[in-house]
Amino acid sequence: MRIFVAGASGAIGTRLVPQLVERGHEVIGTFNSPGGADRVRALGAKPVKLDLLDPTAVHKSVLGAHPDAIAHEATALANVTFSKNFDKVFAQTNRLRTDGTDALLAAARDAGVTRFVAQSYASARYAREGGFVKTEDDALDPEPPASMRESHAAMRHLDQVVTAAGGTILRYGGFYGADNDGLIEPVRKRQFPIVGDGGGVTSFIHLEDAAAATVLALEQEHPGVYHVVDDEPAPVSEWLPVMAESLGAKPPRHFPVWLARLFAGEAVVLMATESRGASNAKAKRELGWSLRYPSWREGFEAAYGGAEAVTPIDAGRQASVTYN
Repeated sequence: MRIFVAGASGAIGTRLVPQLVERGHEVIGTFNSPGGADRVRALGAKPVKLDLLDPTAVHKSVLGAHPDAIAHEATALANVTFSKNFDKVFAQTNRLRTDGTDALLAAARDAGVTRFVAQSYASARYAREGGFVKTEDDALDPEPPASMRESHAAMRHLDQVVTAAGGTILRYGGFYGADNDGLIEPVRKRQFPIVGDGGGVTSFIHLEDAAAATVLALEQEHPGVYHVVDDEPAPVSEWLPVMAESLGAKPPRHFPVWLARLFAGEAVVLMATESRGASNAKAKRELGWSLRYPSWREGFEAAYGGAEAVTPIDAGRQASVTYN
């Protein structure tokens, strides 16, 4: 197949493109940052510079590529600084998930493309009631914190318009496995504490496993929503000390809820204490997906064991442990 990958130079795109090429697909990959053309070309794809927020350019690029399938993996989290104003951090990504998605879907419709796979998110989105592991059919959070409402609305829009068009939504877990992972330094420096009882549950996914599931979704055309997460949703109180140990760091500090709310905001408190994780049973059953790293336990060791100190160039990924 000819596959158009929007966001080919990003965290998931750089893992997805080589896997597609290895399986014999022809890939057209978009970029919108300096040096992106060389990165995309080195991955084995034909690079196309594209601003997804320019509908005319999107239409021209998609129709000119003559794709059989489209993967929407574009975000704008590189070089952002995480703050307690969650929606401010995700403002550009929210536009890519709304206006950018609308532009891609319109172009896909005019190009006669029905295979459309888009990146969404699983953890910290579900209603904070009932069990701590949710399926794709469970209710989303009806009242997210004020600082997260625009981001939740953007993902709802993404999910709704893509599935309405017969496409596939992949709700990924928190990404890890990148060399420049923004989690490394905060955990190493004990700047990522356990808040309250640390009971908020996170679902993780190694980037290579996320890409593998995306390949299967593109090849098989299964409309609907799928969780792309590992086998072991876990509370912060459980996974964070393991990550610290993998990095050779001291155990994480503990903050009371009131202090975390004061300095980090309500969104962080929610993710740390009330967040729900996700089940991957549907993706494994219907896509025939298997994981290289079934649990973050072996994944963290593979990704972080012996990791050298780095300067985070994707500080937004510091939040991706619970929200991408």
